[in-house]
Amino acid sequence: MLIDTHCHLDMKAFDGDREEVIKRAGDAGIKYIINVGSDREGNIRGLRMFREHPSIYSAAGIHPHNAKKLDYSLYRELKEWVREPKVIAVGEIGLDYHYLHSPKGVQVEAFRRQMALAKDAGLPVIVHSREAKNDTLRVLREEISDTTGVLHCFSGDIDMAKKAMELGFYISLAGTVTFRNAQEMREIAKFVPDEFLLIETDAPYLSPEPVRGRRNEPAFLKHTAEVIAGIRGITVADLARITMLNAMKLFKIEEIAEEGEIVYRIRDSLYLNITNKCTNRCGFCIKFRTNYVKGHNLRLEKDPAALQIIKAIGDPRDYGEIVFCGIGEPFLRLDVVKKVSRWIKQQGGKVRINTNGQGNLIHGRNILPELQGLVDSISVSLDAEDEEKYEKICRPSFKGAYRGVIEFIKEAKKFIPEVRITVVKIPEVDIDRCRAIAAELGVPLREREFNEVG
Repeated sequence: MLIDTHCHLDMKAFDGDREEVIKRAGDAGIKYIINVGSDREGNIRGLRMFREHPSIYSAAGIHPHNAKKLDYSLYRELKEWVREPKVIAVGEIGLDYHYLHSPKGVQVEAFRRQMALAKDAGLPVIVHSREAKNDTLRVLREEISDTTGVLHCFSGDIDMAKKAMELGFYISLAGTVTFRNAQEMREIAKFVPDEFLLIETDAPYLSPEPVRGRRNEPAFLKHTAEVIAGIRGITVADLARITMLNAMKLFKIEEIAEEGEIVYRIRDSLYLNITNKCTNRCGFCIKFRTNYVKGHNLRLEKDPAALQIIKAIGDPRDYGEIVFCGIGEPFLRLDVVKKVSRWIKQQGGKVRINTNGQGNLIHGRNILPELQGLVDSISVSLDAEDEEKYEKICRPSFKGAYRGVIEFIKEAKKFIPEVRITVVKIPEVDIDRCRAIAAELGVPLREREFNEVG
């Protein structure tokens, strides 16, 4: 299920078939729609819609085009509207220096006043910024306080995205990313980390390919989702889960499940999250920033038993592979790994293990012969070109861990059909030297982007 985090169903473009548009959205898998106000009349219509439709929420705000109309009377109305239970943000607010329907100074003042309103109401903001990068970022820095929000229909550059995310702002992408000449937007669609990504239609504007030229509507969000998912190398289901979670966190639309998942699907692989414990404390590890990977909560209250994991898997043949890979080190639970892997193989499934390569150090023996016939593939995190660098970056609990990892890789080649190593691309790591080490070991190297997990 998808959520259209920004559209304008209140506008006259939908007067002839608004109810049909809302129904088509539901039929297309759009669970929720956020209707975003831009002027007084639109805000009032938006309030009416969410009272009539459980799937619709509203944001109340005055668009920069209409900033000159934000007088005392209208501001007082806004203060009343944001108290409504289904008004979940203040917006659409911000700056637009392309058309200048309102003077720049008037826009900035209206932006600041509505940021203050959001802070008082405890709501996030939905920000419009067009050809106003520096002033937008300046106002956000100066007014943000405890307020967060989203830069909607993002049209800035990567530098602006970085600076906005540093302030805690989400980046929302619209149909423009599907346009044939939208190379920069596609780069941004790949660059933004999962935990900062949202998607929208901005209907009735910016219809995506292949419906460009028609009036946009929430049902068309699927076309934008397909393109973004393709750019990021995931499925639409993965993207929907990621962006739904982000919208729920930002706009507080639903309660977020707190229980960690022991199995989770990404693309056509099923991942097994069997422990959160690890013998490394890598500075780049995602678990020190978030509990989530591709929208899945991996923070376990306790380690699951083998039978519990097996029951959660279902039929292993439904997946391209079953991967032991959570936010901990699987070989801390070797007996569970062997028991579950044996069952998977008996059911005709394929097994991969993602490990830090310290299994032999953990157990004080060579465990790899015990995995022969149970494991099809093993991926070992190398993450440094020498022991000194490894100690600094990964902070292992074992002395001589780096040498142990190298020996583990050499030994794995004798018992596991496919062995590869991975390295996270961070400035401290000499990637060229890691490539040379992989060549010396005779195994392929996969270079992982920092902040890109799953």
